[in-house]
Amino acid sequence: MGKIHVVTRKEEIDEVKMDNKIAVVFDVLLATSTITTVLHHGAVSVIPVLDGDQARDRAAGMNKDEYILVGEYEGRTIEGFLDPNPSALKDTAAGKKVILSTTNGTVAVHKSSPAKKVYACSLLNSKAIADALSASHEDETIIIVCSGSSGQFSLEDFYGAGYLIHQLTAQEGWSLSDSALTAKLFYEGSIQEPATVLGQSRVGKMLEEYGFREEITFISNRDCFSTVPVLIGDELVDFNRIKVSSN
Repeated sequence: MGKIHVVTRKEEIDEVKMDNKIAVVFDVLLATSTITTVLHHGAVSVIPVLDGDQARDRAAGMNKDEYILVGEYEGRTIEGFLDPNPSALKDTAAGKKVILSTTNGTVAVHKSSPAKKVYACSLLNSKAIADALSASHEDETIIIVCSGSSGQFSLEDFYGAGYLIHQLTAQEGWSLSDSALTAKLFYEGSIQEPATVLGQSRVGKMLEEYGFREEITFISNRDCFSTVPVLIGDELVDFNRIKVSSN
């Protein structure tokens, strides 16, 4: 029987304890939703970096037509970068490597990288991730990482974690830690639509103030993509494409 635990902020990640575990990173608003969306729409890969400087360093060794720079810090787009809103990148990212820098999500991916495998999850692709975990990791320990927001707990990531656990426990028998059970019960006890829940969060309110209500509505769509972003080296790629190319 597999085990599921939830880390409620990226700052709580114990990189030593991630060894031989399976990490699933949530940054619902916005990084993992952006990663899922651009891969679905044909991005070659997403390269998560810690900050703008690392993004520019990573781009320095690449041809200019090979990548796009996308990123924000503390909610504001990094100068010279594209805005990391998922729906705005659907066409721009096709055929490109997306070098992505965000305040929370890409940092959480880096901190989770000592894990045996790292997936990126959002509401958009939760069922696809649940299916992949059940198929390949049913006897392993899953660490669900809520990125949080600048060191603070984030409602939207905890809600996403609860949704994933709700799906996993419907498919297989899993042993849940207290934090995992709490996330599951939180999701199952919410009678409001996902867009309402996300809009009530601190980050959701901030995005609304910036005029991005439509992004919250889009990100709140559950299970509309079959994309399974998995970290290979320092790039997130769609596991479905790897399976196809290996057949």
